[in-house]
Amino acid sequence: MQLVMLLLILGVFYFFMIRPQMKKQKELKKFRESLAVGDKVVTIGGIHGKVLEIGDTTILLSCEGSAKIRVEKSAVSTGTDEQQLAQVNK
Repeated sequence: MQLVMLLLILGVFYFFMIRPQMKKQKELKKFRESLAVGDKVVTIGGIHGKVLEIGDTTILLSCEGSAKIRVEKSAVSTGTDEQQLAQVNK
């Protein structure tokens, strides 16, 4: 009986905690792989920029004025509202 309860608790934990997190990670990876030159993005540090160049692991962003910043692809957290709305409407 105790083993059944333990397995039930682990199952609930998996479906309510681990599975949704894995789904979010998969969507974020898909978003990062679909980035294209000209997309507007926000980094995990809160920097807003426009994608100028995409490398294997890095992205060159154009920020305010003529400032250019090279960041890791993993540092990109979201797109702008237009991109997010387009992905939701697909």
